[in-house]
This record gives sequence, structure tokens and C-alpha cells, in this order.
Amino acid sequence: MLFDSSLRRELWRSFIGTLVVLLTVVLTMVLIRVLSQATRGAFAPADVGLILSYTLVGQLPVLLALALFVSVVTVLSRLWRDSEMVVWQASGARQFSFLKPLLRMAWPVIALVALSTLVARPWAQSQTQLLKVRFEKRSDMARVAPGQFQSSADGKRVFFIDSHSDGMETGKNVFMVLTDKGLESVVTAREGRVLIENGLRYLLLSQGERTQTNLVNGEVTVSRFATARLLVGEAVRPDNVATELRSLSTPALFFTRSKEAKGELVWRLGLIWAAFNMVLAGLSLAAGNARRNGSWNLVYAVLLFVVYFNLLSLTQTWVTQGKMKWAPALLLVHGGLTFGALLLISWRDGVFQRAPASPRKAQGAQA
Repeated sequence: MLFDSSLRRELWRSFIGTLVVLLTVVLTMVLIRVLSQATRGAFAPADVGLILSYTLVGQLPVLLALALFVSVVTVLSRLWRDSEMVVWQASGARQFSFLKPLLRMAWPVIALVALSTLVARPWAQSQTQLLKVRFEKRSDMARVAPGQFQSSADGKRVFFIDSHSDGMETGKNVFMVLTDKGLESVVTAREGRVLIENGLRYLLLSQGERTQTNLVNGEVTVSRFATARLLVGEAVRPDNVATELRSLSTPALFFTRSKEAKGELVWRLGLIWAAFNMVLAGLSLAAGNARRNGSWNLVYAVLLFVVYFNLLSLTQTWVTQGKMKWAPALLLVHGGLTFGALLLISWRDGVFQRAPASPRKAQGAQA
């Protein structure tokens, strides 16, 4: 009882501390990337907080599996380093004896990985896609903050307006630079608003001037207009937006026969199996010697995690390209690691060693 409770208590402390550190690092990296996308006009700046939270939900399964692996390796390595493992083994505890308390600690984490992979991650991806589509539906005028330069969604236009009016559909003192097919146009107008006709989006300008420059020969054309209409793109409709595979629910992936859907299914089921394998791999690799200052097993553990999760992405690519079926891909990578970890644990327990000869047989051999 003391063996079980003390081990699980230390594992939980190590897991929570590792997860907090990982979340802090990933949060910083994701925040920089999300802010960069917002400045390029991928989504509304007001949605940065939502996009950040949805992205973290998508990264949560990998972070949980990594934190679980690190906690198992560090705790068991400390037991070897401080000679506590020798005491437990002298009391009759084998390597397989540690598997029960490890799994009792790890099953809530594995269940959380399954929940976040099968349910939360697709939901977060669908919400992110919905925010981006909603932002695309807004007019280019509505995206521009007064007094700031802003690029359009396709990157061909740069807008600047002095103020908004009429429910953010009309801009005052419009400045716009258009680059397309070797022509650069600088348009200024006193007022501009967006009009949608037949699925196309037009920009109606009034009382302005247009300076067009041919980037090939340098020819410049200047014209003034009372009203002008410019085509700025197609209107985005929700029914025309293709649903990403990452945002599909897990039951829908099972009934979708495309190779891409099966590849996404391999990724989701593989993450759950990987969380379980992290416990076995941590137990099989976390061994050391108190007489040594360092342990190569920690290096092997880090190398195993990097190679394993790269193989997880590689199997998804193989299934997507049709090189493998999704079930054999799961069994080959994840089943292979499960079998290898159990084999290594058995070897450390001395299952494959020869039993010592009995005293009678030894005396008979000497006679």
C-alpha cells in the first residue's frame, strides 16, 4: 500500500509540474504565431484569444502524452539514482510490479487524451474554421481599423480609411493600392462602400482619383472619377466552404472512405495508443546505476519520443498516400512499441535468464 501510494503521489507532482512548463512554452510560441497570422489578415484581431485557446486545445493531446512520459522517466530514474529502487526490489518488487501503480496514475491522463483527441480537438478545429469563414464574409472595409493600413485577404490590396460610417459598411477618405498582372494602381476617394451582386463583391468609390503604373514599361496613367466600381473578389458563402478533415467528428471519419480521412483517423487513434505506450516505454527505459553520475537511458528516452511521434506523423502520410491500410499502420508502429517495451521489461526482470542449477545437480556434476 505504501509502495503504491507514494509512487503515485510523486508521479502526479512531477506530471503537473511538467505540464505547466510545457503549456507555458507552447502558449508563448502559439501566441507569436497567432499574432503574426492576425497581422496578415487571416482572422479578426478581436478573435486572437479564441484562436489561441482553440489552438491549445488542439495541441493538448501531445502535451499530455509528453508530460506523462517525462514524469514516468524522471520519477523512476530518481528511484534508481537514490537507490530506492534497490530497496523496493529487495522487498520483492519487480519491474512489472511498478506497472499497476503507473497505470492507476496514468488512466485519467489517457482518458483525457482520448477525450481531447476524439471530441475536443475536432470541435476546436471546426470553431477555428468558423471564425475564419466569418471573417472572410466581412467586407474589406469592415476589416480595416481607422488610421491603420490593412491588407486584404488575398494580399493584392492595401487599404487605409480615415473613419467608418453606416454600420462599418462605408469608409471615409479611402486610400487603396492594388497590384495585379503587372499593374500597380493607387486609388484615393472621398468615400467607398462594398456592394455584392451575383456572388461577386464590388467596391463603389465616389469623388476620387486613380494613378495606374505599368510595372513593365513604367507608363503612368492618371484619371479622375465621380463614381467608380472595382471588383474585389467573390463573396464567401458558408455552404461553399469545404470542411477540413481535422474538424470532422470521429464517427464521420469512420464512415468516410477517403484515404485522407483514414489518415486523420490513424492520427487520432494513434495519439491515444501513444499515451499508453509512453507509460510502458518510461518504465522500460528508466533504469540506472547509483554508482554512475549520468544515465544514458534518459538520452534513449528523449530519442525514443522524438522518433516515435515522427513515425506517428509518417504513418498518417503513408495511409493518406495509400501506401498502407489504417489498421496495419496502427499495429505496426504502436503495437510494435508496446511489444518491444513489454519485452524489455521482461528482460530486466530476468524472465529470459537461465534458472540457477539446484545444489543436488551441481554435486552430481562435480562427482
